[in-house]
Amino acid sequence: MTSSATTESYRTAVTDLLGLVAYGELTAFERLASDSGLAPTLAGKAQVAGMAAAEFDHFRKVRTRLEEVGAESTAAMAPFVGAVDDFHEHTRPADWLESLVKAYIGDTLTADFYREAARFLDADSRAVVESVLEDMGHGAFVVEHVRAAIAADPKVAGRLALWGRRIMGEALTQAQQIATRRPALAALLAGLLVAPDAPANDDLARVGEMLTRLAEGHGARMASLGLSA
Repeated sequence: MTSSATTESYRTAVTDLLGLVAYGELTAFERLASDSGLAPTLAGKAQVAGMAAAEFDHFRKVRTRLEEVGAESTAAMAPFVGAVDDFHEHTRPADWLESLVKAYIGDTLTADFYREAARFLDADSRAVVESVLEDMGHGAFVVEHVRAAIAADPKVAGRLALWGRRIMGEALTQAQQIATRRPALAALLAGLLVAPDAPANDDLARVGEMLTRLAEGHGARMASLGLSA
């Protein structure tokens, strides 16, 4: 990145990615806090409320990083409100099991997407993004409960498999819209904009290969839930 134009594009891409992550974490907090009310037990309610609290802590970390790079967090999040809100509106869970599958499939798919972009960030921004994507054991809770529900009523599996595929399709639709509307972020995802200290790897940067990896990860998580992809 030698030209001022390229440098400015990279800064825009970093702000975009951090803004997208920040708004994603903020809405995840809101959604999980609401979904905790669907839990049939106090233990489940507490578990999901804990997940919500963790998401808000993640939001604060990303907001701090936005301030460190000279961006105003509200302005950085604003371009992604429509796409993220549309995703949640189109994937509103009807019950407790659907909320669990969405938390597991949707959030981990989003995390994979962020990781793909984070590889091209500067070390400090990359560390922040990766830190908010760490698995804190919530996945195991979801897998246990979904598998138990399927064991109790095998017919549940078909409905939840369709639900998981719907979440995947909607996530890809919104990701494509974001990439179309935010060219600097799209360039970052394609490996065309990278930080000086980011590892260069053109093969991993190809969007087609990235989508393949996202699909493979989705299939593996569906299998772990006992669902067909």
